[in-house]
Amino acid sequence: MTTLEIGTLQDEIRALAQERDAVILAHNYQRPEVQDVADFVGDSLGLSRQAAATDAEVIVFCGVHFMAETAAILSPEKTVLLPDLGAGCSLAASITGDQLREWKGQHPGAVVVSYVNTTADVKAESDYCCTSGNAKEVIEAIPEDQEILFLPDMYLGLWLERVTGRKLTLWLGECHVHAGIRPADIERWQEKAPDAELLVHPECGCASQAMAFGNEHTHILSTEQMVDYARRSPKKRFLVATETGIIHRLEREAPGKKFEPVREDAVCRFMKVTTLDKVRDSLRDLQHRITVDPETADRARLAIERMVSIGA
Repeated sequence: MTTLEIGTLQDEIRALAQERDAVILAHNYQRPEVQDVADFVGDSLGLSRQAAATDAEVIVFCGVHFMAETAAILSPEKTVLLPDLGAGCSLAASITGDQLREWKGQHPGAVVVSYVNTTADVKAESDYCCTSGNAKEVIEAIPEDQEILFLPDMYLGLWLERVTGRKLTLWLGECHVHAGIRPADIERWQEKAPDAELLVHPECGCASQAMAFGNEHTHILSTEQMVDYARRSPKKRFLVATETGIIHRLEREAPGKKFEPVREDAVCRFMKVTTLDKVRDSLRDLQHRITVDPETADRARLAIERMVSIGA
C-alpha cells in the first residue's frame, strides 16, 4: 500500500469515526499506520482508563480480544468493536476460568491477582487485575500475610517476586513473543552496545537475568514506562526488549533517538492481524461487536476497577 493510499484510508476512517461518534484505541504493538489513525495509543492500563472515561458511543479497539472484553466490561452501555476476531492472545489462552476455579480450590483463602492478559471469565474469578505498569503497586496493596495466586505470566511473576520481596504462587503461563527473548539476546547486545540503554519488558524470558546485571543502563519497564523514560532520557541509543510494534511509538515520541529491537522477530501475529481496511470495515459495518454476559461482567468489574485505580 502506497503512502497516498494509506493516507486516503486513514482519512476515510477518521470521517467514519466522526459519523459514528467513535473513539479509536490502539495498543503500542499495533501496526504503525493503525497507531497513526488512533485517537489514543497506549498500553493495556492506559487504554483501559480511556475506555472507562470516554464519552463516545462506539469504541473501536485495535488490540486483542481480551482488551476489547475489558472495555466492554468497563463501558457496558457502549458499542465495543474488534476489527478482527482472530486477534487472540497466547498468554490469555494459557488459563481458563475452570482451571482457575480448580487452582483456587487448592489454595483456599488466597488472593487472586490476574494479569490483564486474561479472559473475562478468568477476571470474574479474580480479586485484582493488574498490568505490567502497575503490577508492583497491586501486589504491595495486598496484606503481607495473604497468599497470592498470580497468573498467568510466570516471568512477570518472577520479576514481581524480586521487586516486592513477596513469595507468589505462580501459574506457569507465558507470552510466546516475550518468552522468546532470552538471556543470550541480552548478553549479545550488551557486548555489542555496552553504553546503550536497555529497556526490558517484565514479561520477557530474560527479565530476571537483566535485573541481575544491576547496571545503570538496564531498566525493567512496561511499554508506557518505556515511552516515558525514552522521552525524558538524555541518552540517544536504546535497545528494546519487547514486541517490535513499540518502536514506532518510541520514534514518534522521542525523535532524534535511535531505538533497536533486541530481537527483530519479536512480533505478535495476533496484534498484527488488524489492518486499516479492517478498522474501516469495522466502523462502516459496526462489526465485530464484543459483549460480555452481565453476570460475568459484574463479577469481573471489581477486579478491573481496582486495576484502573492503582498505580501511575
